[in-house]
Amino acid sequence: MQHHHHQNSLGHYPSPPSHQQQSPAAQPISTHWQQQLMKYEETMRTARSPHHRARASAMASRGVAKSAITITNPNKPSEEDNPPSPSLALAVAIGHPSSTIAPSAEPVMRPAAPRPPENTWTQLDMGGVNIKSIPPSSGLFSFTFLTCLYLNHNALTSVPPEIAKLRHLDLLDLSGNNLTSVPPEIGMVITLRELYLFDNHLSTIPPEFGTLHRLKTLGIEGNPIDSNLKAILQKDGTPALISYLRDSCPMPVQPPPRPLIQINPHEPGMETFKVISYNILCERAATAKMYGYTPTWALVWDYRKARILEEVTDSKADIVCLQEADMGQYEDFFSRRLAELGYEGVYGAKSRYKTMQDSDRRLVDGCATFFKKDRYQLVESHLIEFNSIAMQRQDFKKTDDMFNRVLGKDHIAVVVLLEDLVSGTRIIVSNTHLHWDAAYSDVKLVQTALLLEEIEKVAHGFAKYPPRPPDTPAADDEDSVGARPPPPTYADGTKIPLLACGDYNSMPSSGVYDFLSTGSLSPTHPDFLSHTYGNYTSEGLRHKLGLKSAYTTVGAGGVPEEILSMTNVTPGFRGVLDYVWYSPGNLILNSVVGEIEKMYLEKTVGFPNPHFPSDHIPLTATFTVKPQREISIPRPPPVFS
Repeated sequence: MQHHHHQNSLGHYPSPPSHQQQSPAAQPISTHWQQQLMKYEETMRTARSPHHRARASAMASRGVAKSAITITNPNKPSEEDNPPSPSLALAVAIGHPSSTIAPSAEPVMRPAAPRPPENTWTQLDMGGVNIKSIPPSSGLFSFTFLTCLYLNHNALTSVPPEIAKLRHLDLLDLSGNNLTSVPPEIGMVITLRELYLFDNHLSTIPPEFGTLHRLKTLGIEGNPIDSNLKAILQKDGTPALISYLRDSCPMPVQPPPRPLIQINPHEPGMETFKVISYNILCERAATAKMYGYTPTWALVWDYRKARILEEVTDSKADIVCLQEADMGQYEDFFSRRLAELGYEGVYGAKSRYKTMQDSDRRLVDGCATFFKKDRYQLVESHLIEFNSIAMQRQDFKKTDDMFNRVLGKDHIAVVVLLEDLVSGTRIIVSNTHLHWDAAYSDVKLVQTALLLEEIEKVAHGFAKYPPRPPDTPAADDEDSVGARPPPPTYADGTKIPLLACGDYNSMPSSGVYDFLSTGSLSPTHPDFLSHTYGNYTSEGLRHKLGLKSAYTTVGAGGVPEEILSMTNVTPGFRGVLDYVWYSPGNLILNSVVGEIEKMYLEKTVGFPNPHFPSDHIPLTATFTVKPQREISIPRPPPVFS
């Protein structure tokens, strides 16, 4: 196939006539298309010679020492005793590679852009060296630190899908080849800002490119491209074309259900229950600016809330813990729809709602806990406002860090005290959402310590409550009621089954995780960031709740391993932030819902997407209540003033 060179320039377009009435053929060229043609002319004029950009960079930085390595033509791999020509070199360019598109400052989005691994060079120029093919096994795809890759003006007829491994590319130039198609996997490289496909044989653009929401320039001139796609780019520019591709992309294949992982078998006749914990991504946070890779229709709240409700109902959970549920949606949707399904709910909003008008406070998010009302009765509920509790601590009042770092964070927890209507078993359920910023690991530690202290106080009081009187049996149910064991009593709060669910915004390597799982933390732990928080940083952290993560198992050599590799899935982060902590002293973990299929995740830029309505995934676990071996003497009921 002969190489296709499309001759076109601004000079080939007639100037618009001076009179106001213009024929359609003589309409002025849009600014977007002018930029396209200017870049096309620049690329075709300057980049046909081998390693043009590397040599230009070397000239621009003459006199300054630069790192350079030799690059071998993938079609002619060299032996160790036959080194390649020094002319096949890579040079690190200074500044942005494009002379017409300047880098733009962009606000930090919730799903932060992935950062490339550190390396002494990040740009590779393999342009104009007559490369005919790049094998999928090429070492090129191991250079994951690359930010710019030039493969222009070669003889490529295809590009392998493995190019998607270069997840940190800012610029990719495939101009001047013999490509009739480009791999849709390029849509996984969402860091791209410039993608040049000039002078090929492309008739269309893969709809998967719709995820490239950071792309500023898509160069398509010199291709027999689909007229509809070209018209969008000519009129409204690259962002408009990317939006069109994103929203018209076919629905991806549904992944298989997440597997159920059995931990301990359930014994017949034992009391069991199921819990689901889920950060649902509140409506106001799910914007195209924050999640530009997600189809617009899949970000719409009406679509997402239906999928969230489907996740909850399909779980058939007895207890439901939702984070990032805003007040309006709790009142208008979740409380009503879940009530229809037999749930009762308790809600707590972040502290800021107290200072807002009614219309604004409905947008404030918080934590919502639901329970099956034919299974449990609500004894008490507690709203824990971390900044308010911190203000009351005498040892905190002398620290500037408390005022400067903790008080401005209005995160909360909702703690409910439940009692089984049949057995009388008590359960404490905590539902929380901690601060998100990794630069405030000290604040997360303080919030966690405050939470566990409050849980211990609540549990201690709950243990003193007398057992619930048995229900009056029906006439035809006397035998079964007579055989029913008496309700349990609790010597202290640690004997009551406990769940501590939520989005802790902390990875398993964090101080928060260490503290929750071990019961203590050194006052000099690095996550305190050398800040001062009274007794916490003079004596360390302690709790007596004996917690364990439901998603942690014992691996080889007794080393704990996480069952899930990620609970939060965005382009810039894939990792575990959400947990279901439980008290193994009085609960047996039976099963958890496992990972999303690996193959599906490999082809997914991030969540939310059409199948997963939040950037977090739900955690679901089933427990058995351990029978009490000893029945303590009931304590007198508490005296209330």
